[in-house]
Formats: sequence, C-alpha cells, structure tokens
Amino acid sequence: MKRILLIIVVWGGLVFSAKSQSTDDVLNLLIQKNVVSQKDADSIRAEAAIASQTNLAKVKAFPINAAKKITVAGYTQVRYQALEETGKIDGFDIRRARVDLKGTFSPYWGYRLQFDLAGTPKLIDAYAELKLNDYFNFTIGQAKIPFSLENLASSTKLELIDRSQAVEALVARGKDVGGNQNGRDIGILLGGTILKLKDRPVIDYRLGVYNGAGINTVDNNEGKDIAARLIVHPVVGLDISAAYYDGSRFVPEVKTGTVVTTPSKTVNRDRFGLDLSYDLKNFSLRSEYISGKDDQTEREGYYVLGGYYFFQKKVQLVAKYDFYDTDKSKPDNASTWYVLGANYNFNANTKLQFNYSIKQEEGTSIDNNFANVQLQIGF
Repeated sequence: MKRILLIIVVWGGLVFSAKSQSTDDVLNLLIQKNVVSQKDADSIRAEAAIASQTNLAKVKAFPINAAKKITVAGYTQVRYQALEETGKIDGFDIRRARVDLKGTFSPYWGYRLQFDLAGTPKLIDAYAELKLNDYFNFTIGQAKIPFSLENLASSTKLELIDRSQAVEALVARGKDVGGNQNGRDIGILLGGTILKLKDRPVIDYRLGVYNGAGINTVDNNEGKDIAARLIVHPVVGLDISAAYYDGSRFVPEVKTGTVVTTPSKTVNRDRFGLDLSYDLKNFSLRSEYISGKDDQTEREGYYVLGGYYFFQKKVQLVAKYDFYDTDKSKPDNASTWYVLGANYNFNANTKLQFNYSIKQEEGTSIDNNFANVQLQIGF
C-alpha cells in the first residue's frame, strides 16, 4: 500500500510539475522525511522515464511556437530494391522524405502544408479546411482527389510498399497518362456525412471540382474535372465505396520541325471505381476495381489484399492478387502480380517492410520479379 501511495504522489508530481515543484524535488523531499528509501526513489524515477519515452513514441505531431499553434510531423522511407530483370541495377533510394505542417485559425478553419524533399523538392499538399459541422466541410486548395481506397490511404499506412497497378495507372500517380501527381489536384472539395445511426456515420459523401492539370500548375484547358465518392459503413469495420471521375486532359500539338503534324486537343479522362475495406481484430481485407477511359483507350484493373497481425500487432503478414489490363481492346497486354509481404512495427512511428512480387505478363513474359525492403521512420 505504501508503494502504491508513493506512485500516486510521484505521478501527481509529473502532472503538476509545471505549476509547482519538479518530480525530483518531490522524491528528494520524501527521502529526507524517511517516507521512502533511496532505492525505491531510484526505481520510481526509472519507471517514470520509461513511461515518458513510451508516450513520446506515440506522439504523431509536435507543437512549435508561432503566432498560432502549428503541429509538425513527417517521415522518411528508405528502400532497397533487388531486381531480377536483366539490365536493372539493385540499390538503395530515398522513396519519400516528407515534412507536414498543420494548424488552425479558429474552431472552423484549419490548414495543411506538406512537402516532399526526396529527389526534386515539391509541394504535395496545400489547402485550407472549413469545418462547419458533420454534414458540410470544405477543402480548398491542393489535396488528394476523392477516388480510390489506396490513393486516399497515407503512404505510411499501406500494408505493402507499393500501390496496386490500377491505382498507379488510373489515379494520377506514377503511370497515369497525366503524369505523377501523387493522386492530387487543385480544386475544392465538399464532404461530410449524409446519414447517422446512434452517432455512428452510416453514409458519407465527397464531391469535388478540380483543374485536372495536376499539382503545382495552373489549368491548361477550360474544362473542369468532377470527382464524386459515396461511402457506406453498414457495420463497424466495413466500408464499401463507389467513385466516379469525369475529367479531360490537354494534349499539346506535335511538330516535325516547324510544321504542326498533330494539332493540340483536349481528350476525355474518365474513371469509375468500387472498393471495399474490412477490419476485424487482427484481420484486414482490401479490394478495388477501377476502370478508365483515356481518349479511345479503355483500361481496367483490380486487386484483392488480405493481412493478419501476430504478436500483439507487432508482425503483419500480407498477400495480394493484382491484375491490370492496359488496353481492353488489344490481346496479350495484361499483367498479374502476386505480392507477398511482411511488416514489423517497432513502434507507432517506425516500421520495417519486406515485399516479394511475382510478375506475370500476357504475351512475351520476362524474368522481372523483384524484392523490396523499406524502413519507415516518422516523427
């Protein structure tokens, strides 16, 4: 009982030390009055230090001094790739190195600025948020378009190192015809909840208008792109979504010398998607189907991913089936990836991932399987 009372006193000192004496002062006073021995005091100090480090590791962002409160977060991902394809070189790279600033102006207004310093530095997010209530909220500026489950997920939360083929090719990422825009664009988004049951959201919506030209650039045609997403939460842990993107893309003219051989034009860039996410204790299931039409070319792809946690969510094993067809009108141009992964979570901010991808192409197949190892460290 004496030790329990001592712990209460010491933790009370931890909580109120900013207003009165420090924890060390409290312990020293108790030692002087023979309430506690030096050995017990040292033990309490050690326990408090361990608890402090544990709590610090869980912090996602830290306040800094400014006219208004700003929180700073960030992460880096260091990757090693072992490529079986002939002519490809194995090696390390800095996949991402991001700094994320967030703040609020009032109970209604907030903002976010996120930069990626890996490779050529670029602005990733730059937007203001107006939060009126649960039903009407606005995001104004450069942010993720409300399309695709994997696109909307943070890179720090992905079960596997790489996003799926269809997401990379059809959601403004690395293999999209519009270039790698990190799944983002400049515009305005309205979102919120349509229906609640017992304070639990059952149906959410997102509706956005965008330039369609990508990040860090002005629009290059008069048309504006429309994105819409509807999310249903029938039971706790299950999310089912449908999304539509009605867009256009400016194609510049092609010259041979000084002669214009192909005039500039604006072509359609449309997308449709369905996705599902289910989490139950240690088990997770993700799946998406995405189809797209770029001018006259129709593409489609889908994936199914399952994961399971072991050892108090320290270790996660993941498997994914990933299919993508680059042109539905042509034969022998689809590819199927089988991806196996393992994740080890050191703490809330540090994760080690290992993936092995088996790639099978229709038509002429090449030996291009590859392994990835990625260390993620955040603050």
